[in-house]
Amino acid sequence: MAARKTASQSAQRQYQAAVRAYVAAGGDESVQRVITAVYGLTRKLDKWYGRQLADLGLSHGEWAVLAHLAKSGDSPVTPSQLADIANCAASSMTHRLDRMAERGWVRREPDPANRTRVLVTLDTAGWELFTAAVREADVVESDTLAGLTTAQRETLASLLEVVIGSLDDLETA
Repeated sequence: MAARKTASQSAQRQYQAAVRAYVAAGGDESVQRVITAVYGLTRKLDKWYGRQLADLGLSHGEWAVLAHLAKSGDSPVTPSQLADIANCAASSMTHRLDRMAERGWVRREPDPANRTRVLVTLDTAGWELFTAAVREADVVESDTLAGLTTAQRETLASLLEVVIGSLDDLETA
């Protein structure tokens, strides 16, 4: 417990130092506080998700495939579409799908409308793994936001959605 408190205090000191440096350079303190906090939260969640995925025997890339296929439901997806979503080369996706198919997580079948294409769907073991990962993530995500009221969570979500929308607009401009 003492080690966790010391680490938390160290992170808080680093956060305060980053904000002071930004303000000293002429930046807006409120902007830096928000960006630093979001970045810190992202780093901590990424570490946790990485450990969670490793405990389940999944890589980040495999998780990206499972999550997309789960969102797709009964609509099969091509390996090329999965490669685009996972931001990797088609050949890398083929190797990833080979490993996932060997584990029984995904199923590849010829596209009945185009025999030169393959369609990918989640297999039963893939659905079970996806469900387990979501269940585990829900516990940590709920704990992460447990200190906020429902109204505060709604406000935070709305504000972050505005920020994400603004970033999306910048990307397309």
